[in-house]
Amino acid sequence: MRIALFEPDIPQNTGTILRLCACLGVEAHLIEPAGFPTSDRAFRRAGMDYLDQVAIVRHTSWSAFEQFLEQAGCKLVVFTTGASESYLDHRFDAGDVLLFGRESAGVPAAVYERADARLRIPMRPGLRSINVAVACAMALGEALRQTHAFPGPAVP
Repeated sequence: MRIALFEPDIPQNTGTILRLCACLGVEAHLIEPAGFPTSDRAFRRAGMDYLDQVAIVRHTSWSAFEQFLEQAGCKLVVFTTGASESYLDHRFDAGDVLLFGRESAGVPAAVYERADARLRIPMRPGLRSINVAVACAMALGEALRQTHAFPGPAVP
């Protein structure tokens, strides 16, 4: 299981997602350009104390990330408020890449069209969206539950 962030623009959300990935042993992919510096030095300066515990893969562009997907043979699962399928009805695979768009704009049409699955998190009508870090935690939790991939000993 992997998390990918498409051109993130809020550093606090990215830091929260990277910490989530560190704690759950999930690789994090950052698709540039981001709206803030994403070097290890910048993350350390921002107080990202789990940086040594997370595997971060940086992609210089969407096309570079697409090349990674092709080489790795991964399915791309995009989370968007525009999808009709609930993430609770989707069957996740251990090799999936869960992609989350920019906080300000989501993902462009080309990314949406490239997805193998487009999922949404059900929420009350009339509200715009759930915070991307919270949505990521909800989606990753369900994906890890389904694939029995949570780290650590099994809980009775």
